[in-house]
Amino acid sequence: MYINDIHILFYLSIGVIGLIVGQLIDWCNNRLAKYEKVLSQYLSNATPQYLLMSITAISYVLVLYFNGLTVDTLKYVILIPMLINVFVIDCKKQIIPNRLTLTIFEIGLIFISMQVIINTNTGINTFLNSLLGMLIGGGIFLIINLVGKLFSQKEAMGFGDAKLMAVLGLFFGKNNIIIIFVIAFIIAALVSIAMLIKSKIKKQNMTEYIAFGPFIVLATAVIIYMPNDVFITMLSKILRIS
Repeated sequence: MYINDIHILFYLSIGVIGLIVGQLIDWCNNRLAKYEKVLSQYLSNATPQYLLMSITAISYVLVLYFNGLTVDTLKYVILIPMLINVFVIDCKKQIIPNRLTLTIFEIGLIFISMQVIINTNTGINTFLNSLLGMLIGGGIFLIINLVGKLFSQKEAMGFGDAKLMAVLGLFFGKNNIIIIFVIAFIIAALVSIAMLIKSKIKKQNMTEYIAFGPFIVLATAVIIYMPNDVFITMLSKILRIS
């Protein structure tokens, strides 16, 4: 039986891998948040994390469905667990560990090198596109930080967010990182408005810090699962309506 020209056994296999990786994600969340070595102890008495396991397995199956048996599928299979790490750790601790962003950066370099070697005709363009993506992704947030310090004497965004955007720019290139930036701010604005309305209803001051890393992760997920032309068409329709 084939689904989207891919045998169902491939889907089952990658789903099982996703379940295993999902369990390991919880272990990494706890170790990275405490700045402890991930591989320093054997994971023996862990409680099954069914939610993380399910999310990872479903994510892997969808990646295989949309991308097929390609290098992009392998790239996303490696990237997705680290994005989930960023989401969970930033939500709980309001930090994005440097080891996590550095690992994403290193893996991004490996895949860029693979693309340059495989596609020798377009390799230089791929490299330049990724380099521009990294500069744009990190640069946008650095500018926001500088402007925030200038007007409010405090950081508008954490440097962890800037580093995350930079390494994702390396992964996705200049066009996609701009789209990630736009989607992240749209999601953040909607969540902020909802929290503001909630605080007004309860007659409380809104003092809760909102980590931006999770919004970047959600925006990246949109890019992974939704083609650019579909998103741009949807966005143009929304703007036209407004």
